[in-house]
Amino acid sequence: MNGNNSKESSSGLTWQLIGIFGGGIAALFVLFVLSLGFGEAKIPAGTVLNGLLHRQDVMEHNLLWDIRMPRTVIGILAGAALAAAGALLQTITKNPLASSDTLGINAGAYFTVVLGLVFFPALQQQFPFLLAVAGGLLAALAAYLLSGGKSATPVRLALSGMIVSLVLGAFTSAIHIFKQTETQNLFLWGAGSLIQLDWDGVRYAWPYVLVLLGAAMFAGRQFDALELDESTARSLGQRVGLTRALGLAISVLMAAVVVSVVGPIGFVGLVAPHLVRLSGIRKHSLLLPASALWGALLITAADTLARVVRSSVGEMPVGAVMALIGAPWLIWLVLTKMKNISGSSPGQSSMSVGGAALRMRFVPTVILMTVLLLAIILVSLSLGGTRIPLDELLGSLVGKGEGSYSVLLNLRLPRTLVAACGGIALAVSGVLIQSAVRNPLADASIIGVTSGAGFAAMLVMVAWPAMTIAMLPFAAIAGGAVAAAVVFSLAWHRSLNPSVLILLGIAVSAVGSAGIQIMIVKASLYGASSYIWLTGSTYGRSWDQFYSLFIFLLILLPLAYYLGRKFDLLGFGDDSSVGFGLPVRGTRLYAMILGVLLAAGAVASVGTIGFLGLMAPHAVRMMIGHHTRRSIILSGLFGGLLLVIADTIGRTVMAPVEIPSGLIIMLIGAPYFLFLMYRSLIRKG
Repeated sequence: MNGNNSKESSSGLTWQLIGIFGGGIAALFVLFVLSLGFGEAKIPAGTVLNGLLHRQDVMEHNLLWDIRMPRTVIGILAGAALAAAGALLQTITKNPLASSDTLGINAGAYFTVVLGLVFFPALQQQFPFLLAVAGGLLAALAAYLLSGGKSATPVRLALSGMIVSLVLGAFTSAIHIFKQTETQNLFLWGAGSLIQLDWDGVRYAWPYVLVLLGAAMFAGRQFDALELDESTARSLGQRVGLTRALGLAISVLMAAVVVSVVGPIGFVGLVAPHLVRLSGIRKHSLLLPASALWGALLITAADTLARVVRSSVGEMPVGAVMALIGAPWLIWLVLTKMKNISGSSPGQSSMSVGGAALRMRFVPTVILMTVLLLAIILVSLSLGGTRIPLDELLGSLVGKGEGSYSVLLNLRLPRTLVAACGGIALAVSGVLIQSAVRNPLADASIIGVTSGAGFAAMLVMVAWPAMTIAMLPFAAIAGGAVAAAVVFSLAWHRSLNPSVLILLGIAVSAVGSAGIQIMIVKASLYGASSYIWLTGSTYGRSWDQFYSLFIFLLILLPLAYYLGRKFDLLGFGDDSSVGFGLPVRGTRLYAMILGVLLAAGAVASVGTIGFLGLMAPHAVRMMIGHHTRRSIILSGLFGGLLLVIADTIGRTVMAPVEIPSGLIIMLIGAPYFLFLMYRSLIRKG
């Protein structure tokens, strides 16, 4: 009987291998031919095969070999490297969501390559690979350590990687804005592009990819041991720490090679290994080459699709197409394969990030923050290209000042008030969203609202530029609402589990970001005002925008305050909250809806500003502890204060050149947020 079972098992594995390797190679060959045939000039499949076997000095064959072949081959190499790196990272972290993009490796490599190109061109020219490796390795270590290392949950690792990517993205955006001329050609590459003008990229990449993939397969048995419990692996004589270090090194090197040639491309390292693992293959001597094969297949399919659906303007970046393919896969993975996602227990979802609250008295703190906000608004109004003396400023505000100053104030005052209201909206949105998902590391950008609102607004800017002013707020609110609705509806059957919400939000955010990338590349918006708006800007804001945002706050803030006591109960965990008689799912939904509307309204007025909805609630919790109603008031004041300060710095420090407010907030928020992650890790330990 056992013999029959063994035969059946062996037969099943044989068919799995035939399906994975035979089917994969056949599909890759078909896509290879299609990839060579599609482009601005279509080449029939017969001509492609004839050109491959019998090259002649004719236009079609030269186009095939000199332009399209390098592009297709670099795609195969990139897909293989990223997929194998993802498979290794999932093994060494024991985390199904690990890949080179979720660990921030792609973002780190991209940042150091851009940095090198602008500030160290000679170094970048000589050692592009070393710069990419350094950035990728530091990013991976930061994400891994901040997530808690070996004890990290999938949610925490995904959040840590996204945060590290956001931090590095903030600094990369700063370089793009300050060095527009030098970095303009990097935008397409930064969205992931396989376009090759010759064979140089292939010649550079293929030795690294093949040697590293071979090394990983050679060490397959050591990586197999990592699937066991650590104590068991050690008892079998395995050097677990050394094996993990080797796996991380190989993964970072492979991802860095890819980024240095074709830019950051996400989701390949997440999707391909899971496809292979679903077939039942577990041994790394088979898992790694199978993942590499299906990674190559995925990128070739994405690149071919980008050329098939190309418009009159041009084709989509392959990185954006891969995000559109990979995000639904992540959603499916979260909803069907990750049954026991952590995060529903009180301990997993504590709103504290370490350290005791300062226990500041509420009323004096509110008075102090209000006075500070008013003072900063006055300072902001007096500063700029033309300074306004304080006595003239106060006189102009009551209609008794000099006429020229009154005209100037009519430009500065609505802008400053929009900044204050936008900061209030984003900060209160952060309070509500963090309460809803019971995670102190969440805000509108984490659950996809910011990218959804940004994509919808960008779509209006590109498609109907004449209607931008009138349509922008409605488009942003609609985009944010649609993104949130998708996340909520998908998570509804999982009782709006906080961790499920966050993971689905990351997937939806990737789709929105891909859409934004496509818009920027297609409409050549690299240095345009719409790109500046995407980084968060209060430039040129008028009274109309202030009135609309103010009315928005006037309606939503009292509602949020009224429901604050119910939102407090969400922090006790689902079981305890139900015991208190709280309808958990409905209350969480109310908090999310209010948070989403506030965030979308802010995006419509001041663009996509990150980190503010994270920083303000955290700072307030450190002052007074966890109290939703008080947090709404204090966080709103603190958020308004931060954005007015950012706006003031942005238009004065390099006048007449303006730095977008969102960029200032990102540069302040990035180190602060890493500090928060570190504190939460210390608390966990």
